[in-house]
Amino acid sequence: MDDWPIWVSAVALAVAMVLLVVAGGPFTRLVDRLADRTGIGETMAGVLLIGAVTALPGLITSILGAARGDAVFAMNNALGGIVLQTTFIALADVFYRRANLEHAAASLPNLLAPVGLSTMLAVVLAAGAGPQVTVFGVHPVSLLLVLVYWYWLRLSREVGERPMWRVEPTRLTHADEPDPEQMANGERLSSMWLRFAGLAAVVSLAGYLIGEAGLSLTERTGMSSGFVGAVITGFVTSVPELVTVLYAVRIRALHLAIGDIIGGNGFDVLFLSASDIVYREGSLYAAVNREVVLLVGLGIVLNLLVAAGLIRRQRDGIGFEGIAMFVVCGVGLAALAAVG
Repeated sequence: MDDWPIWVSAVALAVAMVLLVVAGGPFTRLVDRLADRTGIGETMAGVLLIGAVTALPGLITSILGAARGDAVFAMNNALGGIVLQTTFIALADVFYRRANLEHAAASLPNLLAPVGLSTMLAVVLAAGAGPQVTVFGVHPVSLLLVLVYWYWLRLSREVGERPMWRVEPTRLTHADEPDPEQMANGERLSSMWLRFAGLAAVVSLAGYLIGEAGLSLTERTGMSSGFVGAVITGFVTSVPELVTVLYAVRIRALHLAIGDIIGGNGFDVLFLSASDIVYREGSLYAAVNREVVLLVGLGIVLNLLVAAGLIRRQRDGIGFEGIAMFVVCGVGLAALAAVG
């Protein structure tokens, strides 16, 4: 497909953003009900259902970039999304006035999530620094990332069902328990899943528009593909997470909010595995440069700050970790603009 004119790319990005914002609220309410009706809980619903679907725009965007041979765009789109989305937790903390979000949503699965994600990011960093070995054009680390993610989800379920130590409950703690009203709701589960598929299709369409528009902007404006991927398309593809996390906090589905962000981040790392498959110019990780290293480092620092906040469990206010996350994100993006 020919590159779009700049004005077409701008309109496409705007239309995609509107689609994602409009779909975000109904989608969050639907997944909150599915979490209760299916019994999987808010955290796992956030990771598996919201995280997977809200990650679709970023996945499609990264795959389009890799298929066209722009490995840096594909990687930075995924990694830039992780940086922005993790910072959304601090933003949601500002809007949740009842207590510190990490205090209220403390749980072992939520605490394990940033540790698992940081491990995946460290694997990416090691892959970029190591030998660029491929099997049928795919780096073995792409499969390893899938296995690490699978093990993280399995371990999350185990620590949630059979914890070896427990979070101390307080009057501000919001337990991840089914809502009796939702359990008594007569809505058919099949119709709920059908609506889920329809909203996922809308999000996927937005992802295609974002990918094409971002690649066209790179060609037409001469901007660094890494910067466009990390900041412009990275932000737009992160809009679903922003909308869903703020809406989840509004309806007090706190574990859904945390699971949404961390789960979406996990899928974002898996973008690299998918992109490596369609990238036909060798190993995707051979394209690791200063921008990629910076974004991986920012992602690890931000997620460990989330873990620190969940351990510290400050009762009121945004907390030390929230302020630190805003500072790290701001300084990091400024550094990215400087090196890009």
